[in-house]
Amino acid sequence: MQLDRQDIVLLSILQKDSSQSVGELADTVGMSKSACWRRLQKFEKEGVIRQRVALLDANALNLSLTVYISVRTNQHNDEWAATFQRATELIPGVLEVYRMSGDLDYLIKAVVADMPDYDRLYKQLIKADIYDVSSSFVMETLRHTTCLPL
Repeated sequence: MQLDRQDIVLLSILQKDSSQSVGELADTVGMSKSACWRRLQKFEKEGVIRQRVALLDANALNLSLTVYISVRTNQHNDEWAATFQRATELIPGVLEVYRMSGDLDYLIKAVVADMPDYDRLYKQLIKADIYDVSSSFVMETLRHTTCLPL
């Protein structure tokens, strides 16, 4: 998609704070409310804006332990992949799941309250008949953003 300067400004603002009204956005970007509204509708229709959400603080919700889980499998077939996907969708705390290239097959990002909570997640995960699991725990977050470079 080709973005002009106003599109970039509008999307940059929305990535940081999507709670602004169309009027506030239009004033900041320098366009009419109706033009701003049409651009927002176009972005949503074309999938540039997937959804508008509230970003919650995991620590404030007692989910202070972030874990990255590396998964290897010896079953590379559609049936196992579908079973694994369903299993990860049902586990509370699993935020992201990626199929990877290289030495590992899948990478999972999850948040849990503590080590016993992680153990519960782990026990649910291994029900998916996994060959090898390795976990790394975040000790300190140096940078975290949801903003894409525009």
